[in-house]
Amino acid sequence: MERLVRHDGLAVPLDMANVDTDQLIPKQFLKRVQRRGYGKFLFYNLRYRPDGSPEPGFVLNQPRYQGASVLLARENFGSGSSREHAAWALLDYGFRVLIAPSFADIFKNNAFNNGLLPVELDARLVGEWFRRVEDQEGYRISLDLPAQTLTGSDGFAASFSIDPFRKRCLLEGLDEIGLTLEHQEAINAYEAAHAAPWQAAVVEG
Repeated sequence: MERLVRHDGLAVPLDMANVDTDQLIPKQFLKRVQRRGYGKFLFYNLRYRPDGSPEPGFVLNQPRYQGASVLLARENFGSGSSREHAAWALLDYGFRVLIAPSFADIFKNNAFNNGLLPVELDARLVGEWFRRVEDQEGYRISLDLPAQTLTGSDGFAASFSIDPFRKRCLLEGLDEIGLTLEHQEAINAYEAAHAAPWQAAVVEG
């Protein structure tokens, strides 16, 4: 997992509440076996018309937001099914920071586990970010994870809370596999002590 310490990115305002994981990545794309390549299917039914042409009214298709890596959204982002593909699609598209008043619990865990930072802020504060992003073309938001701050390109700033364990994992780029490998010496010692193949006990009559 790629480390996340600081990040500066163009912000895009997705003015929708209760965005569910089927909107993030529709079910027909879940057959893919790789983690990469999902970005082009992110918000597929909102980004594209039935004939496959881009929907110009959708915010991700607007020229001023191309290349955005910070996503603003409303409450209960990531609700619905537990598909991890939603986090994969956001990351593959290029997002690293998500800002909303609240996130669905399973989605939030999936985001952290894949190197995405979901930042929960008071709804009024999120609304102020929306206003600034919409009013100022090219508006960027910078993350300083060690300091737990977000700063806009106009100087507007906010602090946020994060679980210390989640923070460490992001800073060090540790996913579940990485956390397991921190115990590599203990694992090797255990394996060496159990080198003989397992056998069922034989009971003699």
